[in-house]
Amino acid sequence: MNWNIAPINREIEGELQQKIDLKTKPIGALGQLEHIALQLGLIQQSLNPELRNPQILVFAADHGVAKAGVSAYPQEVTYQMVMNFLNGGAAINVFARQHNIQLKVIDAGVNYNFAGADGLIDAKIDFGTKSFVSEPAMTQAQCIAALNEGGNLVEEAFEDACNIIGFGEMGIGNTSSASMLMHLLTNIPLRDCIGAGTGLDNNGLERKRTVLEVALDFHGKKANPMDVLSTFGGFEIAMMCGAMLKAAELKMTIMVDGFIATSAFLMASQFNREVRDYAIFCHKSQEKGHTLLLDYLNAEPILDLGMRLGEGTGCAVAFPIIQSAANFLNDMASFESAGVSNK
Repeated sequence: MNWNIAPINREIEGELQQKIDLKTKPIGALGQLEHIALQLGLIQQSLNPELRNPQILVFAADHGVAKAGVSAYPQEVTYQMVMNFLNGGAAINVFARQHNIQLKVIDAGVNYNFAGADGLIDAKIDFGTKSFVSEPAMTQAQCIAALNEGGNLVEEAFEDACNIIGFGEMGIGNTSSASMLMHLLTNIPLRDCIGAGTGLDNNGLERKRTVLEVALDFHGKKANPMDVLSTFGGFEIAMMCGAMLKAAELKMTIMVDGFIATSAFLMASQFNREVRDYAIFCHKSQEKGHTLLLDYLNAEPILDLGMRLGEGTGCAVAFPIIQSAANFLNDMASFESAGVSNK
């Protein structure tokens, strides 16, 4: 598969930086907001970037590996939380409403028949993946279908005038999948990629490590990105990956959430490294592997609030900060326009 992602054109970088520097403040005084403003301007190729119709897509899917006891919660929580999203009761609903972000909930592969539940986008590939402990999580055909479906959903958002988009997920067992992707794509030791997920105790965490080590021994080291994703991924992770790649192709700003979303982004960067310049990393998750993964990607997250919920909540909470970066660039006076003496 191929995504035609254009490298960022940096011809206006100097002009953008000058505009930032000549605002009524000491150079660099707005810290990371200045870096975000520069990035937004470069993505949009504009000295006056605008954030239009922000959206967050939450992909939900089940994982066969959950049946091996790698999560503190039973698998049925996936579909129950999807219903909570649809009823407006989850954290992501609260934060999306607060910041006027359009929220879409997608069934990427939940082990449940929603029978046309109102408000749910049906993109189901299958009723959950297989357990990668003893077989590939999905076929390559299913993996390609998930990648393509993610891209299709982003195209719909783009046609609705959206130019900044975030991605969330729900899927019991998906930190196990993300840990495997992280290990195989970064060569960071597997034990360092595995965390408590939904809240495993020490015994549960050791069981999770054992299950993932057995799976790694069974399949062996895989290097091809498509093989890694189809063997160990989840339908929601593959869909997120395809969505991120399409968003970059359409020159949209990508808001990257926590550990699961960052593993999907890592996967996307294996397919096309140019995706990196279109991404803003919204927060640092408390999940163990996320700090190492962010370091590997040389990514500076906006927030560090000890969050580890997923759902796209980090994107929603960080969005007003990204909006502040665009607003100061567009609306803040320069020394010249304000009649303020510069140094």
